[in-house]
Amino acid sequence: MAAAPPDGQEKVIAAAQQIVKSLANSKNAADDMIRILSGFDNRFSLMSDLFPAAGAPDAAAGSEPLPEGDDDDLEDERDAAVEDALRLVEQWDSPAAGDRLVFESPEDAEEYLAAAACLMGEAGPRVEAALQVAMARLEEEFRQLLIRGTASLAAEDLHASLLRRLSLTVPTFHSASSVDLDCPSFASHADEGDESSAAGRWSSASDGEISPYLISPDTVSTLKDIADVMLRAGYGPELCQVYSEVRRDTLMECLAVLGVDKMSLEEVQRVEWGVLDGKMKKWIQALRVVVQGLLAEERRICGQILAADADAEEECFTEAAKGCVLQLLNFGDAIAIGKRSSEKLFRILGMYEALAELLPELEALFSGDARDFIKEEAEGILVRLGDAVRGTVAEFANAIRGETSRRSLPGGEIHPLTRYVMNYVRLLADYSRWLNHLLDGCETELENGGDNADMTPLGHCLLILITHLLDKIEDKAKLYDDEALQNIFLMNNLWYVVQKIKDSELKSLLGDNWIRKRRGQIRRYSTGYLRSSWTRVLACLRDDGLPQTTGSSSALKAALKERFKSFNLAYEELYRTQTAWKVVDPQLREELKISISEKVLPAYRSFVGRFRGQLEGGRNFAKYIKYNPEDVENQVSDFFEGKKLNA
Repeated sequence: MAAAPPDGQEKVIAAAQQIVKSLANSKNAADDMIRILSGFDNRFSLMSDLFPAAGAPDAAAGSEPLPEGDDDDLEDERDAAVEDALRLVEQWDSPAAGDRLVFESPEDAEEYLAAAACLMGEAGPRVEAALQVAMARLEEEFRQLLIRGTASLAAEDLHASLLRRLSLTVPTFHSASSVDLDCPSFASHADEGDESSAAGRWSSASDGEISPYLISPDTVSTLKDIADVMLRAGYGPELCQVYSEVRRDTLMECLAVLGVDKMSLEEVQRVEWGVLDGKMKKWIQALRVVVQGLLAEERRICGQILAADADAEEECFTEAAKGCVLQLLNFGDAIAIGKRSSEKLFRILGMYEALAELLPELEALFSGDARDFIKEEAEGILVRLGDAVRGTVAEFANAIRGETSRRSLPGGEIHPLTRYVMNYVRLLADYSRWLNHLLDGCETELENGGDNADMTPLGHCLLILITHLLDKIEDKAKLYDDEALQNIFLMNNLWYVVQKIKDSELKSLLGDNWIRKRRGQIRRYSTGYLRSSWTRVLACLRDDGLPQTTGSSSALKAALKERFKSFNLAYEELYRTQTAWKVVDPQLREELKISISEKVLPAYRSFVGRFRGQLEGGRNFAKYIKYNPEDVENQVSDFFEGKKLNA
């Protein structure tokens, strides 16, 4: 026989021996009781005479029955064990026990669980009452252990723990760090570039690691011991109710800490955009943390605690988790069916992307009717979010066409609408995977169909938006009275559009041919500028209209004086105004200056060289030939630099 157990356990172990021996004529009952008892204290499994030797015949196999006297002794010992168990349960239920908890002491916990197991299957009013008392205590202490075993839910601790332990990089808004976001709609996103792109991937904690924000491993083991006893005693419903209530409240508290509050549709509609934008951002983060962190770990720990009953495990997890999941889905639905506006589009796309990517993992956490329900709800929200995306894109297109500002920009610089639309369009291109899916089949026909052959749905959509923008820019160019400034304005804005496309994913969506055509249009604007600005100046330098006389003719001198005077006035006016104009691109600016020099300087140098002698030596010579060709050449370098006009 095994060595005597330590003090304090003799009676319980002796009772266990007698119970097992008394059940020897029912192998299944004996096996069940052995499994219960050795789960509470592994010392039972070390007692060689507690279990039948391998190959030894048992009562069911026709072994020799115990002598009648021994059978009576076993019955007496069994009754004694039950009596000890009754006294232990009643002792803990007496006023003398006070507010002490059984599970504050491992030794007390082992004795109490063994006593509760001993009472199972026994008859009599006192036994039944004691078993109910034991189950009530186990239920309450199970609740207390669940509550106390959960770590602090302070916001900074919880969020840091989630991200650190799950090795998560929270994807939010696509990086805007390399985009000049001049418009207020983008301002709230400009600081998110360091958080990673929306395509960021997540990795869960290793399977063998229990995250500290759920339940500590020691507590999980104790909870499992209690659950095993309550389930065998037929108290599964009470156990599931306690587990579901406590864990549901804990998960909802975690959700609040993550920044997802319970909001009705009306509340979502009333919240100002700045606040709602923050809530949508937190929702995207929280969805990933909840599905890949909280619920994945909750599922695993629930499986450990309720390993003895798969149905109870499923019920407990479903009841604990569904409130958290539904609150997340309800917020997503409120956003999807809410008022549409262009500034919401990227957050809605982020929500769509997060839910679409996580839905398979979310479904896998549940089973049966719960899984079907969650899947149906989530898929419905995805459909409505997709509708919101399409509707918002359509509204954005209408907003471009409906833009009615009448203020012209000094110097013909890039219009805010151009910056706004192109930054918006460039960010849309980052969501090409989902937008190609969402926009498939809903393209709008354009008058210019040559550019959109073989385009993706997103490419076609972006072409529509850019075409609306360029049409609007042409309208706004007409706000300038000066045709030359109209061309500078159009050149600047089209250059900005081309650069945004050339240096981003937009290039692959719209194609090289589109860019090539627009560069040709920029050259035409440049030619239009030269023609409208310098034709009058060059007309002063032609021989046409001069008197056809030789020698020093007073008529020729008078005509030349008028020509030089007209040149000076026209040139000085161009210099005064066009040095204040701005050609944004340095290369384009230099090319334009070179074009001016190539057209004007040869004509001016030739005209001055041929007719300088007619005026030289006369009165006010410097009044007429005010500029040497070199002066003009140097002054051309001042054009298009955006200098302030002199008062």
